[in-house]
Amino acid sequence: MTYEEIKKNEEVNTYIRMADMSLAALGYTEHSFAHVTMVAEKAGYILETLGYSDRDVELVKIAGYLHDIGNLVNRVEHSQSGAIMAFRILDHLNFPPEEIGLIISAIGNHDEGTGVPVSPIAAALILADKSDVRRNRVRNQEISSFDIHDRVNYSVTKAELKINEAHTIIKLKLTVDLRYGSVMEYFEIFMERMILCRKAAEKLGLQFKLMINEQQLI
Repeated sequence: MTYEEIKKNEEVNTYIRMADMSLAALGYTEHSFAHVTMVAEKAGYILETLGYSDRDVELVKIAGYLHDIGNLVNRVEHSQSGAIMAFRILDHLNFPPEEIGLIISAIGNHDEGTGVPVSPIAAALILADKSDVRRNRVRNQEISSFDIHDRVNYSVTKAELKINEAHTIIKLKLTVDLRYGSVMEYFEIFMERMILCRKAAEKLGLQFKLMINEQQLI
């Protein structure tokens, strides 16, 4: 079964939709189809660029699409609950055990609180997920009532994740509108994520670089 088939699975899409509704009720940024599709595509780009097999690329895209369904259960430990939910879905779809293992291991390790890049698939998922910072993830339309997460996401007008031609560096390049959020605030809420990204890059044989407004910070 392919990534495109998973994207058309109504059971999967129901869980994604309902998980995002739960996060909306808690005041979190968008975690619905825009986010999971972007994560899936970025993760696939990483492994494809580095020469991994076509099937590995498919598996990391599937992991990316499913990675946040655990938010339906609870935001706390959502990576672990999401891995369990993904196991049930993939088992019912007759995925082979070794593919299920790779996917759920990646999902269970994508959160910065407990995650470890235990495989190339897990590493690519981490990098793709943590690089999705953008203005249109903010649900709150009242700028005056933004919290720090709203300010940081709203301030990012452009985010690019690219691997260099020599396949030695993966760079997250952000354009930040400093009227809405500061570089210091970005690090205040995302430092753990950036450290995990560095570890994930190392798992893939890469160096992780962060640039904000053309200044290299990591």
